[in-house]
Amino acid sequence: MALYSEKVMDHFRNPRNVGVIEDADGIGEVGNAVCGDIMKLYLKIDNNIVTDVKFETFGCGSAIASSSMATEMIKGKSVDEVLQLTNKAITEALDGLPAHKLHCSVLAEEAIHAALKDYYDRNGIPYDPALFPEDVACAHEADVH
Repeated sequence: MALYSEKVMDHFRNPRNVGVIEDADGIGEVGNAVCGDIMKLYLKIDNNIVTDVKFETFGCGSAIASSSMATEMIKGKSVDEVLQLTNKAITEALDGLPAHKLHCSVLAEEAIHAALKDYYDRNGIPYDPALFPEDVACAHEADVH
């Protein structure tokens, strides 16, 4: 059996939604101190719907594939739906990741949450702090997955 699924390889070789949104409504940047991966996610939100999403990822193929898949999964969705996306769903959509690469899907989930928190903060939108663990952009650095 191959180490990486065809979906992982496709999203690594042909990542979707790469780039920057200059006038983004929310930006989230997260990193993993253990492996060195860094993800930056840009959201454009209109009437509570993610109308555009772009990412920049410095990292391994699994990190790039996780970022790419995550952007595909949230585009066109409501903010509430986006908040429900989990790293497990990203991993399943990629037809799996090796155990030692699961942290890449966790980073993608955290980048989404960091971008949504930034969106809420920029727009003065009240939210339940429990949705965003203390300093979501750095919370994962202590995690070893």
